[in-house]
Amino acid sequence: MVAPEHPNTVRDPAEVDRLYRYWRVRVMYAMTTGYALYYFTRKNISMAAKPITDEFGFTNTQWGMVLSAATVVYALSKFLSGVIGDRANPRWLMAGGLLLSALVNLAFGFAAGLGSFVALWALNNLFQGAGSPPCFRLLTHWFSPREIGRAWGVWNASHQIGGAVIAVWAGWLVTHYGWRAAFWAPAVVCLVGAFWLFNRLTDSPEAMGLPPVEVYKEGAAPVAASRHDDSFWGIFREHILTNPWVWVVSFANFFIYIVRIGILDWAPKYLVEAKNFSLKDAGWALSAFELAGIFGAYAAGWISDRMDGRRGPASVMFMILLIVSVGILFFVPAGQRLTMAAVFTAIGFFVYGPQMLVAVAAADFATKVASSSAVGLTGLLGYLGATLCGVGTGVIADHYGWDGVLWFYGISAVIGCALLATTWHKTAANVR
Repeated sequence: MVAPEHPNTVRDPAEVDRLYRYWRVRVMYAMTTGYALYYFTRKNISMAAKPITDEFGFTNTQWGMVLSAATVVYALSKFLSGVIGDRANPRWLMAGGLLLSALVNLAFGFAAGLGSFVALWALNNLFQGAGSPPCFRLLTHWFSPREIGRAWGVWNASHQIGGAVIAVWAGWLVTHYGWRAAFWAPAVVCLVGAFWLFNRLTDSPEAMGLPPVEVYKEGAAPVAASRHDDSFWGIFREHILTNPWVWVVSFANFFIYIVRIGILDWAPKYLVEAKNFSLKDAGWALSAFELAGIFGAYAAGWISDRMDGRRGPASVMFMILLIVSVGILFFVPAGQRLTMAAVFTAIGFFVYGPQMLVAVAAADFATKVASSSAVGLTGLLGYLGATLCGVGTGVIADHYGWDGVLWFYGISAVIGCALLATTWHKTAANVR
């Protein structure tokens, strides 16, 4: 649906340029900070897991129920929030989700039973799904197809920034004040952050009287949405349900997430049991994995922008190197800590590149009218892959050892690479 012209449309080119520069910077730092804050009220549970299970005597299976229920809800929420995100004002959706998540975290700090932990953390993840779809909408509206890869790469660093900060802070809170503080303190920060986010964010350029970004950056009209039905269902059907390329990258994300989440969730246990690491050294190796992802995502976006918006070649190149990196793990002897850390750094660099480009490609293929829904679908499939990874890795490790797990991750990467290779020549302009 084309937005009506703003009553105070800006026509002076110099003023358009000034306003665009101002708002692009403001939107970017607000989105990046805001999504990092979402991690404060989602990833804090990792550092609180052991003291909670110790206090209440939960088994690993019982605690797994808390995490698995939340993962399924989060996957569905990302998709539903993506659909809503194509129609909702980003500032309301993103700030509102953070506010509600903070309130649930406050309640979680008072919980005292398995049922309440399962229910509250699932509810928290329902609201957490509202974090990224507004960012997808803002990225596609404020940055042109030839620069969105780099812009997405900058925003994508919010994942690692938020995850790293809350890991250190929540660990300190648990150590000094108990596990409940790891939910209460971040919740208070995010309550304030939600109101700050509402103040900082905005909607599309057109809603503010500015021309579409394609006109501003390239002097061209926006990519036309070749639809015959402007209704919500018509747009969703044409640009999502019957768009094969959105489905291709979404299924690719299923396999990419098996590798990414597998490393995040199982690497410490693998390194301690198979490679003679201390838990502290394993933590450093995992930190290197996460930090490398910041640079990998930006590099992948930059390369794809240089290829006139073709995300396929960069994705395939990164996936091939990811497969090689996972394969190297078979040959590193136990006790080689620096070598293993270097390999994990490479895996982080190469897995976060295509993981980010999948979202960019889905937004490209669906056009701006359905970009948030498309990226929501990639998130749904990605977290279904993460759910399979959790159960699958445990079963394979028990029956076939850690080499079997590496084969699981390697084969998943090969399938993901093959799917992304089919998009080699596709861009936003020629997907139809």
